[in-house]
Amino acid sequence: METPPKFISGPSKFLDDRLGLAGFLKRNMRKIFPDHWSFLLGEIALYTFIILLLTGTFLTFWFRPSMGDVIYDGPYAPLLGVEMSEAYASALEISFEVRGGLLVRQIHHWAALLFVASLVVHMLRVFFTGAYRKPRELNWLIGIGLFTLSLFEGLTGYSLPDDLLSGAGLRITQGVLQSIPLIGTYLSFFLFNGEYPGTTVIERFYALHILLIPGILLALITAHLVLMWVQKHTQMPGKGRTEHNVVGAPLYPAFMGKSGAYLLFTLAVLCGLATFAQINPIWLFGPYSPADISAGSQPDWYMGFLEGSLRLMPPWEINLFGTAGGTLPLSVLIPALVPLGLIMTGLVLFPFLERWVTGDKREHHIADRPRNNPHRTAIGISAITFYGVLWLLGANDVIASHFHISLNWTTYAGRALIFIGPALAYWITYRICLGLQRSDAAVVAHGVESGVIKRLPHGEYIEVHSPPSEDIEAHVLGKKPVPMLPSEPDGDGVPPKAARGPLGKLRIKMSRAYGGEKIRLVSGDGHGDGYGHGTDVEGRDTPPTARTGPPDH
Repeated sequence: METPPKFISGPSKFLDDRLGLAGFLKRNMRKIFPDHWSFLLGEIALYTFIILLLTGTFLTFWFRPSMGDVIYDGPYAPLLGVEMSEAYASALEISFEVRGGLLVRQIHHWAALLFVASLVVHMLRVFFTGAYRKPRELNWLIGIGLFTLSLFEGLTGYSLPDDLLSGAGLRITQGVLQSIPLIGTYLSFFLFNGEYPGTTVIERFYALHILLIPGILLALITAHLVLMWVQKHTQMPGKGRTEHNVVGAPLYPAFMGKSGAYLLFTLAVLCGLATFAQINPIWLFGPYSPADISAGSQPDWYMGFLEGSLRLMPPWEINLFGTAGGTLPLSVLIPALVPLGLIMTGLVLFPFLERWVTGDKREHHIADRPRNNPHRTAIGISAITFYGVLWLLGANDVIASHFHISLNWTTYAGRALIFIGPALAYWITYRICLGLQRSDAAVVAHGVESGVIKRLPHGEYIEVHSPPSEDIEAHVLGKKPVPMLPSEPDGDGVPPKAARGPLGKLRIKMSRAYGGEKIRLVSGDGHGDGYGHGTDVEGRDTPPTARTGPPDH
């Protein structure tokens, strides 16, 4: 078919004559997207957000956000005649009486978990590849805002069914608010409209969950996508890839087809989980009552770090001016604010601190391989370890019960691991990155193992190495040294401006430690000795890479 059918060409011409869309669409439909698999991680967050909006809209038709008391008379026999809130009763109605209600409710819950997880994985990909650098700092900050809001969105949605498990989480929220000095009690009274739990908190959380926070999330996601569209895409190093181009597939039809299939695959996974993996069976927990408690209760995974920090913290408190000035409960205040504050503040400041340390103000469109910036990668793994220890120890009672070990010793071990774990993870990650760089140097210098064993005239057996493919070699040679600040004085012996004063000297030391070329890539083509000799950032010779045969190229 050489010309489009009339039912397509007619409306298209009508719109183009009035809006001039032809040039805009033609230009943007051919926009190139990188084809590396890691760039699809952010798509999962977008797709799960769309699924959350659709399933949440379905649930709003039957959910009643009221804390008014009713007597349950539904089909679930164990709760017949039990007094409960209208919110809990409507959640039971959705689960047992609305056709497809339980499936949609579980899809919604699984999608919420996957949404936060995909945001975390996407942010880690951006961090470890250095994709937050100029000119994408603003998009990085938007991503952090999305992650922070997603935690509050999850907290408000988690509390809506008003069951015993979600009520326990709400009680912790109230305790955290009251631990804030000076304004804590006022914040608690404002949220609960009086004494805890009050009669309006579900209504307020409902408004936040379906209107305010989703609206802000939608605005931030739109801004994130617009900035991503306007700015050049980052891409992994490889053959033909430079700072001035993007190698990949056009939006239409290649990326649209791939993206559409990925959306359906994400939906299929969530539907499969909702069908075969039960989650949040609120009918087993019963309605919330401040007088009731439950053993072994666990929050959703993304709030596990808060649970762990509360359990690990010693029972410290400060009595101001005796007991007359009030009590400052450090055992609640520090776990609630410090761990998340450290992680979020570090994420916000890291792009600017790295630029200050390295002096690198260039635009970056080629992503780094994590191994090629070992300090950054080690910092990221150290933060993950810190978060992971808190998350794991949020289940210290479950761990102690299942493995028959002392709960106290589990807690003591967690208190030690929260300091030792990140430091050990940093050192191990740094050494692994250097080892991987040496492996890359060996590939460039000697080629790749061919699997062919050859016997030399004097009887020695060696494995013949073959030159790496052009794609592999270009990918490895895309490595660039981490920038460093100039520190050498000029001809008159005057040090550069950045190296003056105590702060300048500290900055130069940090730059030398963080930046530079740790393991130099050399090859057997005249640019090196072919044996992997190089220098590290301090100018020391690195040992030669082990080889099992003669240079092949």
